[in-house]
Amino acid sequence: MRADARHNRARILLAARRAYADEGPDVPLHEIADRAGVGIATLYRRFPSRSALIRAVAVDVMESLYEAATDAAQGESDPVEALRSFMHAALDSKAATVVPTLFGRVESVLLFDEDRDALGPLGHLVARARDAGLLRGDVVTGDVVFMILRLARPMPGAGFSQDEALAHRQLDIYLDGLRTPAAGPRRGGLPEPAISVGWVRHIRAWMATGGRASASPPFSGSR
Repeated sequence: MRADARHNRARILLAARRAYADEGPDVPLHEIADRAGVGIATLYRRFPSRSALIRAVAVDVMESLYEAATDAAQGESDPVEALRSFMHAALDSKAATVVPTLFGRVESVLLFDEDRDALGPLGHLVARARDAGLLRGDVVTGDVVFMILRLARPMPGAGFSQDEALAHRQLDIYLDGLRTPAAGPRRGGLPEPAISVGWVRHIRAWMATGGRASASPPFSGSR
């Protein structure tokens, strides 16, 4: 693929990701082309159908999460700062908003390729910070996953202009509160459930299949 074609493809995927986050996967294709700054014919040359574009966006989003997690693990010597780097990148990726809209549109195997699942390196980031004594010992991977999901939810109403900036600010406050000794021992410990990586994977599969998978999560597994 020529450099200009690769550039156009990347612009279309980014525009589609943002459009799906704002309006869902049924957004008109001409609107995605407009957001990308390309003609509709260019979009169709790269992605001949709506389903082809949805499939490509799904793969692109999950790849970006995996790469963000591995880059953070390799690029930051401070384990908490590595976790911070990943979580901010995850917010920027729009994955937590986009992926749920694609459930039922794309085979779950595309969304959750076990060999390139961001939960693996993310679990390593959490464990490394916890084992170094820099992250409170009762924090598990699922706490990070679900905080990203909650922060990614847009404010109610139409287009609050500071929404994304506010989410990043709140993420930094959240992360600073997870550091030791800022977070001292909590009497009685944190309430259950402590959501393991295995449980997060189960919940994703359950959502991706529209609730057809077993609803009973595996409580055991890696933290």
